[in-house]
Amino acid sequence: MIYIFDACALLAYYKGEKGADKIKTLINEALTKQSVIYIHSINLIEVYYHFLRTLGKDKANIILEEINKLPITTVDSIDTVIFNETSRLKAQYAIPLGDAVGLATSIKLSGSFVSADHADLEKIEKAESVSIFWFR
Repeated sequence: MIYIFDACALLAYYKGEKGADKIKTLINEALTKQSVIYIHSINLIEVYYHFLRTLGKDKANIILEEINKLPITTVDSIDTVIFNETSRLKAQYAIPLGDAVGLATSIKLSGSFVSADHADLEKIEKAESVSIFWFR
């Protein structure tokens, strides 16, 4: 299985929020090669700036180093597919840019977008053939 993490997935994991156990399970699956996990750099920026604001630079850097050791591949590019899908999703559904980029990445990679953003994404899941893994 291919999973693409939304920022909220890693935030829940590191903050011990509801659903963190499901994220831990997905990470363990990736460690044992049962699945593959990606995150777009835009979503990773959201994680990092959250911890910069709430914990300061030193702790945010430690968390980022820990994330970089996890079995998660960062997608850095915005190719034509991600560009077009992000633009279309943002225009059509008025969702946050990070969600649009993450969901576009999951469309490109034929994976399941791991999120808890029901308010922004449920309407898309119902209207389109996208896979969303709700962790809470």
